Amino acid sequence: MTGLLVRRAAAADFAAVARLTVAAYEADGQLKGESGYAVALADVATRAASGEVLVAVDEATGGLLGSVTFVLSGTPYAELCGPGEAEFRMLAVDPAAQGRGAGAALARACLSRAAELGCSAVVICRRDGFAEAGRRLYERLGFVRTPERDWSPLPGVELLGLRLELPVATSEG
Repeated sequence: MTGLLVRRAAAADFAAVARLTVAAYEADGQLKGESGYAVALADVATRAASGEVLVAVDEATGGLLGSVTFVLSGTPYAELCGPGEAEFRMLAVDPAAQGRGAGAALARACLSRAAELGCSAVVICRRDGFAEAGRRLYERLGFVRTPERDWSPLPGVELLGLRLELPVATSEG
Protein backbone atom coordinates (compact mmCIF):
# COMPACT_ATOMS: atom_id res chain seq x y z
CA MET A 1 0.00 0.00 0.00
CA THR A 2 1.37 3.40 -0.84
CA GLY A 3 1.63 5.94 1.92
CA LEU A 4 2.31 3.31 4.56
CA LEU A 5 5.67 2.88 6.30
CA VAL A 6 6.62 0.07 8.70
CA ARG A 7 9.43 0.90 11.12
CA ARG A 8 10.65 0.05 14.57
CA ALA A 9 8.77 1.92 17.29
CA ALA A 10 10.62 4.71 19.05
CA ALA A 11 10.13 5.40 22.75
CA ALA A 12 8.10 8.47 21.76
CA ASP A 13 5.61 6.10 20.04
CA PHE A 14 5.00 3.88 23.07
CA ALA A 15 2.01 5.75 24.54
CA ALA A 16 0.23 5.83 21.17
CA VAL A 17 1.05 2.14 20.57
CA ALA A 18 -0.39 1.28 23.99
CA ARG A 19 -3.61 3.20 23.28
CA LEU A 20 -4.18 1.75 19.83
CA THR A 21 -3.37 -1.83 20.91
CA VAL A 22 -5.81 -1.75 23.82
CA ALA A 23 -8.43 -0.02 21.63
CA ALA A 24 -8.09 -2.67 18.91
CA TYR A 25 -8.45 -5.55 21.38
CA GLU A 26 -11.40 -3.83 23.10
CA ALA A 27 -13.14 -3.14 19.77
CA ASP A 28 -12.82 -6.83 18.89
CA GLY A 29 -14.30 -7.91 22.23
CA GLN A 30 -11.15 -9.68 23.38
CA LEU A 31 -10.82 -7.84 26.70
CA LYS A 32 -14.29 -8.60 28.08
CA GLY A 33 -13.89 -10.32 31.43
CA GLU A 34 -10.10 -10.44 31.10
CA SER A 35 -7.94 -9.86 34.12
CA GLY A 36 -4.74 -8.03 33.38
CA TYR A 37 -4.25 -8.50 29.64
CA ALA A 38 -4.95 -4.84 28.87
CA VAL A 39 -2.07 -3.96 31.21
CA ALA A 40 0.25 -6.33 29.30
CA LEU A 41 -0.91 -4.90 25.96
CA ALA A 42 -0.21 -1.36 27.19
CA ASP A 43 3.28 -2.18 28.51
CA VAL A 44 5.07 -1.34 25.29
CA ALA A 45 8.40 -0.53 26.94
CA THR A 46 8.71 -4.07 28.32
CA ARG A 47 7.73 -5.56 24.95
CA ALA A 48 10.33 -3.39 23.21
CA ALA A 49 13.02 -4.51 25.66
CA SER A 50 12.20 -8.18 24.96
CA GLY A 51 11.65 -8.02 21.19
CA GLU A 52 11.02 -5.61 18.35
CA VAL A 53 7.90 -3.47 18.41
CA LEU A 54 7.08 -2.43 14.86
CA VAL A 55 4.61 0.25 13.85
CA ALA A 56 2.73 1.01 10.64
CA VAL A 57 2.67 4.74 10.02
CA ASP A 58 0.62 6.84 7.61
CA GLU A 59 3.38 8.63 5.69
CA ALA A 60 1.15 11.62 4.92
CA THR A 61 0.06 12.36 8.49
CA GLY A 62 2.66 10.53 10.60
CA GLY A 63 -0.20 8.88 12.48
CA LEU A 64 0.25 5.39 13.85
CA LEU A 65 -2.10 2.89 12.22
CA GLY A 66 -1.01 -0.31 13.92
CA SER A 67 1.68 -2.22 15.75
CA VAL A 68 3.05 -5.71 16.35
CA THR A 69 5.67 -7.30 18.58
CA PHE A 70 8.25 -9.58 16.90
CA VAL A 71 10.14 -12.02 19.14
CA LEU A 72 12.58 -14.90 18.91
CA SER A 73 12.62 -18.22 20.72
CA GLY A 74 13.83 -18.03 24.30
CA THR A 75 12.84 -14.40 24.86
CA PRO A 76 10.29 -13.38 27.52
CA TYR A 77 7.39 -12.72 25.11
CA ALA A 78 7.89 -15.89 23.05
CA GLU A 79 4.99 -18.25 23.76
CA LEU A 80 5.05 -20.78 20.93
CA CYS A 81 8.23 -20.55 18.90
CA GLY A 82 10.99 -23.09 19.27
CA PRO A 83 14.67 -22.95 18.32
CA GLY A 84 15.13 -21.44 14.88
CA GLU A 85 11.61 -20.01 14.79
CA ALA A 86 10.26 -16.51 15.28
CA GLU A 87 6.89 -15.36 16.53
CA PHE A 88 4.81 -12.23 16.40
CA ARG A 89 2.27 -11.17 18.97
CA MET A 90 -0.15 -8.41 19.79
CA LEU A 91 -0.79 -7.46 16.16
CA ALA A 92 -3.21 -4.57 16.41
CA VAL A 93 -4.63 -2.03 13.99
CA ASP A 94 -6.33 1.14 15.15
CA PRO A 95 -10.07 0.50 14.70
CA ALA A 96 -10.33 3.76 12.71
CA ALA A 97 -7.59 2.58 10.30
CA GLN A 98 -8.77 -0.95 9.58
CA GLY A 99 -8.94 -1.93 5.94
CA ARG A 100 -5.94 0.16 4.91
CA GLY A 101 -3.41 -2.68 4.81
CA ALA A 102 -1.58 -1.91 8.05
CA GLY A 103 -2.10 -5.39 9.51
CA ALA A 104 -0.84 -7.09 6.36
CA ALA A 105 2.16 -4.77 6.16
CA LEU A 106 3.08 -5.48 9.79
CA ALA A 107 2.70 -9.26 9.39
CA ARG A 108 4.81 -9.22 6.22
CA ALA A 109 7.47 -7.13 7.98
CA CYS A 110 7.67 -9.83 10.68
CA LEU A 111 8.01 -12.56 8.04
CA SER A 112 10.78 -10.58 6.34
CA ARG A 113 12.55 -9.99 9.64
CA ALA A 114 12.39 -13.70 10.48
CA ALA A 115 13.80 -14.63 7.07
CA GLU A 116 16.53 -12.01 7.43
CA LEU A 117 17.53 -13.60 10.76
CA GLY A 118 17.63 -17.08 9.20
CA CYS A 119 14.56 -18.47 10.96
CA SER A 120 12.97 -21.63 9.55
CA ALA A 121 9.38 -20.64 10.41
CA VAL A 122 7.13 -18.09 12.08
CA VAL A 123 4.54 -19.24 14.59
CA ILE A 124 1.63 -17.27 15.99
CA CYS A 125 -1.51 -17.88 17.96
CA ARG A 126 -4.93 -16.37 17.60
CA ARG A 127 -8.08 -16.53 19.63
CA ASP A 128 -10.81 -18.52 17.91
CA GLY A 129 -13.98 -16.56 17.18
CA PHE A 130 -12.27 -13.16 17.32
CA ALA A 131 -10.34 -11.00 14.85
CA GLU A 132 -11.87 -12.42 11.68
CA ALA A 133 -9.83 -10.00 9.56
CA GLY A 134 -6.70 -11.40 11.21
CA ARG A 135 -7.80 -14.98 10.53
CA ARG A 136 -8.29 -14.18 6.84
CA LEU A 137 -4.93 -12.38 6.68
CA TYR A 138 -3.08 -15.34 8.20
CA GLU A 139 -4.73 -17.71 5.73
CA ARG A 140 -3.74 -15.46 2.79
CA LEU A 141 -0.14 -15.36 4.04
CA GLY A 142 -0.03 -19.17 4.17
CA PHE A 143 -0.14 -19.86 7.91
CA VAL A 144 -1.30 -23.40 8.68
CA ARG A 145 -3.11 -24.56 11.82
CA THR A 146 -0.89 -26.53 14.15
CA PRO A 147 -3.25 -27.98 16.79
CA GLU A 148 -0.32 -29.35 18.80
CA ARG A 149 0.55 -25.72 19.61
CA ASP A 150 -2.93 -24.75 20.81
CA TRP A 151 -2.93 -23.53 24.39
CA SER A 152 -4.92 -21.72 27.05
CA PRO A 153 -3.35 -18.89 29.09
CA LEU A 154 -6.52 -18.57 31.23
CA PRO A 155 -9.68 -20.62 31.73
CA GLY A 156 -12.05 -19.84 28.85
CA VAL A 157 -9.34 -18.34 26.63
CA GLU A 158 -8.41 -20.83 23.93
CA LEU A 159 -5.61 -19.88 21.55
CA LEU A 160 -5.03 -21.63 18.23
CA GLY A 161 -1.48 -22.25 17.03
CA LEU A 162 -0.51 -21.36 13.44
CA ARG A 163 2.80 -21.85 11.63
CA LEU A 164 4.31 -20.62 8.39
CA GLU A 165 7.37 -22.41 7.03
CA LEU A 166 9.84 -19.91 5.58
CA PRO A 167 11.77 -20.56 2.36
CA VAL A 168 15.25 -21.86 2.99
CA ALA A 169 17.84 -19.25 2.05
CA THR A 170 20.39 -20.44 -0.44
CA SER A 171 23.85 -18.95 -0.63
CA GLU A 172 24.57 -18.77 -4.33
CA GLY A 173 27.00 -16.53 -6.04
